[in-house]
Amino acid sequence: MKIGLCSAGGGACAQPRVLLKVAEHAEAAGLESLWVSEHLVAADPRSPPSQLDPTFPMFDPVVALAYAAARTTTLRLGTGVIVLPLRNPLILAKELASLDVLSGGRLLVGVGVGYVHQEFRALGVPFEDRGQRTDEYLAAMRAIWTQDTPAFDGRLFSFGGVQAHPRPVQQPHPPIVIGGWSAPALRRAARIGNGWYGWGLDHDETAAVIGSLREAVRSAERDPALGELEITITPSGHVDLRAAQRYATIGVHRLNVQAPGGASEGDVLRLIDDLGTELVGHT
Repeated sequence: MKIGLCSAGGGACAQPRVLLKVAEHAEAAGLESLWVSEHLVAADPRSPPSQLDPTFPMFDPVVALAYAAARTTTLRLGTGVIVLPLRNPLILAKELASLDVLSGGRLLVGVGVGYVHQEFRALGVPFEDRGQRTDEYLAAMRAIWTQDTPAFDGRLFSFGGVQAHPRPVQQPHPPIVIGGWSAPALRRAARIGNGWYGWGLDHDETAAVIGSLREAVRSAERDPALGELEITITPSGHVDLRAAQRYATIGVHRLNVQAPGGASEGDVLRLIDDLGTELVGHT
């Protein structure tokens, strides 16, 4: 099983020195990947469904991962996850292709539809069509990354008559990891995703979602070139070797472990040491 660390762009890690130290420490400990999540803005005052303190510091994921890429060589770099309907797809495609090139092909592109309506309102994006917007934006990004004459014509977004180079190092493009456990998100992952990402799930919840994903894959017109759908989970609570092995038995390919809320720099570094000692190479 692959072992990753999230979310490395917020809290104590939202300091340049700490972010670099965490990235270097994670690579030295043998962790497979480092992930940075996204909230472009935070609801102030905090109100449901937002779970984020409005003053909680959080870096932009592409910027943070580019910073970490410059001081690492093997660590994979994941966006976990970018709220795709809040982004211009051609601008984001340029940023992600640049990051993939600068990192030597280490990028994992995690995306989701978002769930905090206050963020959408602040950025002037309709909340109700975020699912369709996500599908169209992914198609547009794939087009600009892979087509000889890139073009896309959708209901919400269209482009043509342009090129964007350099293309990503990873071909045909960096792996696309779909976040979220709603039925549409599972169908999206089954249809077009290289992977799926679930947040804060215990063993029983994970088993149920993976069962639904397998059914969705059987029902989808999935391109065989996508390969097996890679399952990433941020587990709920502490994970020891026995718990990790149970996740693996259920069908999880990557555990993306998060430091507890309010964790200090030292807490994060100790977590990395524990993951490297207890899980890396043993699951």
